[in-house]
Amino acid sequence: MSKMAQDYQAINLSQGFPDFDCPERLKELVAHYLHDRKNQYPPMVGIPVLRDRIAEKVQGLYGYSANPETEVTVTSGATEALFDAIQATVAIGDEVIVFDPAYDSYEPAIQLSGGKAIRIPLRLPDYSVDWNQVESAITARTRLIIINTPHNPCGTILTKADLDHLATVIRNHDILVLSDEVYEHMVFDGQQHQSVLGHAELKSKSFAVFSFGKTYHATGWKLAYCVASPELTREFRKVHQFVTFTTSSFVQYGLADFMLECPQHARQLPRFYEQKRDTFCKLIADSRFKFKPSQGTYFQLVDYSAISTDDDVTFVNRMTQQHGVAAIPLSPFYAIAPATKIIRFCFCKDDSTLEKAATILRSL
Repeated sequence: MSKMAQDYQAINLSQGFPDFDCPERLKELVAHYLHDRKNQYPPMVGIPVLRDRIAEKVQGLYGYSANPETEVTVTSGATEALFDAIQATVAIGDEVIVFDPAYDSYEPAIQLSGGKAIRIPLRLPDYSVDWNQVESAITARTRLIIINTPHNPCGTILTKADLDHLATVIRNHDILVLSDEVYEHMVFDGQQHQSVLGHAELKSKSFAVFSFGKTYHATGWKLAYCVASPELTREFRKVHQFVTFTTSSFVQYGLADFMLECPQHARQLPRFYEQKRDTFCKLIADSRFKFKPSQGTYFQLVDYSAISTDDDVTFVNRMTQQHGVAAIPLSPFYAIAPATKIIRFCFCKDDSTLEKAATILRSL
């Protein structure tokens, strides 16, 4: 969709990346280390000072005392971390429970490991988890459950009660959890992000994946990290070693300094993106799109059934090519898509971009 948006000179509200830059101070720090001879291989698991900052962060936010040496691994983006965790735990014939609609890297990684994705649809209209259905789907082959909160593409969040349900469901089984938490700092309306690292029972059974790119408006840097128990981290690193081995050195040094100098950036991010969400929702409130404001992420789902009977792929193609605004259809995130008319907009854009897009959207 981003390529189509470029080809048709459409406003790109499709792929999830900001059209504004990362903080100036962060760029200064990264540039400093680029010119300070920090251009050779860093340690495979990440530079020590950055892993220290990560450990301090998860302790402060989630009360999890991570050992930087044995429980924190820096990766080349969250997609790599997700892949490493799946390859480290899933073998031929294993089953992995995934919730539909699901981020599209999950199932290919499962298939490459020889496993099988068991896709459970989230309940409409609020995209919640039916934990009874999850329990019924568990077999002797179930090895892993993948959760995503805040959720891409739905913009929903899991609550503490959801994590409690998950813990109950897997309590008597040899099942691990892969928790995709890359939008951890984008939770709105006074809610708090619920991490598996903050859950007494799940923290020892989980890989928790986070993203520097999402948090610091630098998706192109492809820098992320995984926090897991020493036992899980040992297996995770066996895969990481032969996937990317390590990650850009000077960017790691710059981020470590920025986390220490500017901790307020992450603390202020929920409000920053909540305002973006509110701006976008207000701008399209008088349109024919129907929606409920997202609970988290920088994505907003909308129902276009009052505008068109087209399927979602046809609708977003036509909207991009004929009207000049690009969005993402929801059906590719499903194994079997429901008969809904839902698409996803990305609102991590300058207000002027959102205003231009909304003017078009209100005319549909």
